Amino acid sequence: MRLLLKPFHILYVLYAFTLFIVFMIPVFLWALAVSNAGRVRGGNLLYGAIRIWADLWFPLIFIRHRNIHEEPLKEHRSYIYVANHISYLDSALIPKVWRRPVRPLGKVEMTKIPIFGTIYKNTIVTVDRSSTANRARSVKVLKSLLQKEISVLVFPEGTFNETGKPLKHFYDGAFKVAIETGTPIKPVLLLDAYDRMHYGSLLSLTPGRSRAVFLKEVPTHGMTVKDTAALKQKVYDRMEEKLLEYKASWITHEHHHHPQKGH
Repeated sequence: MRLLLKPFHILYVLYAFTLFIVFMIPVFLWALAVSNAGRVRGGNLLYGAIRIWADLWFPLIFIRHRNIHEEPLKEHRSYIYVANHISYLDSALIPKVWRRPVRPLGKVEMTKIPIFGTIYKNTIVTVDRSSTANRARSVKVLKSLLQKEISVLVFPEGTFNETGKPLKHFYDGAFKVAIETGTPIKPVLLLDAYDRMHYGSLLSLTPGRSRAVFLKEVPTHGMTVKDTAALKQKVYDRMEEKLLEYKASWITHEHHHHPQKGH
């Protein structure tokens, strides 16, 4: 049966990628047009265009996306969102999951990719970890965005979770920034991205459902940098518990809870 379906799957993937590129061209042109509008306004205008792109692309490739909120998002509130990272589709899902302006935290090296780099540079906050001064500058930029009601998104696992466990170990960055800026953390689970596109291959794309679950916020009020590890553990535990509850499909190991080791 799978062999019979193989040619159809190849056609579907070709169709999806062709549409991806065709719809991305106007977004790229728009990115060039608004690049002088400044980090905040230009970034928000570009994010609006990316949302339109996602609202067209996902239905046309037969992926039905739904956001589930455990508690309503507060108006006029910026968050530090932390999400699990399991699929190449995660970045394409961002405009479907986050409907308000958000800036993902990204690696500075990605800006060097032709065309994509231009869009990437204008919609994310690059964190340059090469020196303390550069890191301090990044935190300053983050603070100014958060004050303007623009949320920040971090994948604290850093790379794809290929462990068979609900989550990989978390890096400290997101939690440090949340404490330094006094911003609550909002954990988000990307539940079906693994089934839609396996981290092992870009060609594994399949149609079907996609869900994002927004968990209850974790306040950081009154915390100091000394509380980073405790905050990180609290968020990790909450996300792990919910991924087990939702029976995330990538969990294969006989899973026993253990405190994660710090980085």
